[in-house]
Amino acid sequence: MPLVDSVCQTDDDLQSLLHSSHHTNSYLQQEGHDKTYALASRAQSAAAAASGPMSKRMKRCLYLLLLLTVFGLLGVLYFGYYCPESVCALTAAHDKPKFTWQKTIPVMDHMLLGMDQLGKPLSESRRSESNPSYSDVVARDFQFDISGHDVMVFLHIQKTGGTTFGRHLVRDLDLKRGCQCHSKIRKRCTCLRPGSHSSETWLFSRYSTGWQCGLHADWTELTACVDQTMDDIDDTNIRRTYFYITFLRDPVYRFLSEYRHVKRGATWKNTRLYCGGRRATEEEVRRCYSGEMWDNPSLQEFMDCPDNLAINRQTRMLADLVLVGCYNQSVMSKSKHDEMMLFSAKQNLNRMAFFGLTEEQKKSQYLFEEIFNLRFSMRFEQFNQTHTDSTLSKISPDKLQELKELNHLDVQLYEYAKLLLRYRFEKLSSQDQHFDQHFSNMGASNFSWEALENEP
Repeated sequence: MPLVDSVCQTDDDLQSLLHSSHHTNSYLQQEGHDKTYALASRAQSAAAAASGPMSKRMKRCLYLLLLLTVFGLLGVLYFGYYCPESVCALTAAHDKPKFTWQKTIPVMDHMLLGMDQLGKPLSESRRSESNPSYSDVVARDFQFDISGHDVMVFLHIQKTGGTTFGRHLVRDLDLKRGCQCHSKIRKRCTCLRPGSHSSETWLFSRYSTGWQCGLHADWTELTACVDQTMDDIDDTNIRRTYFYITFLRDPVYRFLSEYRHVKRGATWKNTRLYCGGRRATEEEVRRCYSGEMWDNPSLQEFMDCPDNLAINRQTRMLADLVLVGCYNQSVMSKSKHDEMMLFSAKQNLNRMAFFGLTEEQKKSQYLFEEIFNLRFSMRFEQFNQTHTDSTLSKISPDKLQELKELNHLDVQLYEYAKLLLRYRFEKLSSQDQHFDQHFSNMGASNFSWEALENEP
């Protein structure tokens, strides 16, 4: 007769077994010492046999519970994120409240803002301690060392004021050893370090190194190119720390500014669009025009070209395009492509040591000076956007809404960027004991919107 006949034996069962063994042993004492010893040994062996299976079965129960927990979490992730709304909706579409991105921004973004590290990029292989983030610089006191092996990398997005800011970097920083700009070499300055590493370059930008990684290289191109290019520029193979910086602009204003720029004859046709080890093919990114330039397109024609890179340019240039198959649109659905690209762009923006907003010149200047412990000799003054506003006044409300929907990824990214910049400004200014003095005494020059609109 088996001693254990259930899957999970209880303590009462074990007590009954021990109680039975006690009575058996009392009876066997009358049969002699040898029989008592033999039967007691068999009872102990039986008890050991009972406890063995029980332990294994308990482990099986725990493993089963763990698996159920894991599958439950995976189910939550699937239904909450990956599963299409049309499939997984728990209520009828007409009963559901209309989804608005603005309602989700405070929840997700304040969670990210409260973290020690303000988000991590999806491709961790592209980031390491050699690319410090904003939180590394501020929370961990990871200071920019212009005399060491630190390099500032400026990701210049078209029509965001990057040309003006790029000039500030090479002309207006108060440095022990300023950049030397060459009158005979158009748009080129030499920015070498002070101190013992005086032959090394500390700034990677249009005006210091040129378009070494491609015309208006994006995040994907820069992160794959900068380190090797710096080895070639400095003619040395050393470990550097890269601080990425950029500027963003209101998406509608930026799009219209690029449209006017194209009407003046610009095309940026020499951009490489390098991703995943190769350049984008003509089939992947079809040209919007034939010939050398786009001959005076109307605004509607500019909007209607499906492969117009001006559309959602800021999101695309900040995202890790490898995650969405580079420029191959057949890798995933358009909705999933857009969703992933926006998510990646926001994470990379979080991880940048600094970003500014064209519409927030003073706050952007203050953040740059606080983060890098560098000072500009000129103030970035904010002027009214009279030129762009005059263009907007000629656009109907319906057309304006169409522009926003066309650039919906940039609209969401910009809303997020405004929230993030406000958070950083409030945090750093509250920690600055001399904020009023610092903020009021930043530089003394002006920022010109007219010059911005005429940037090359």
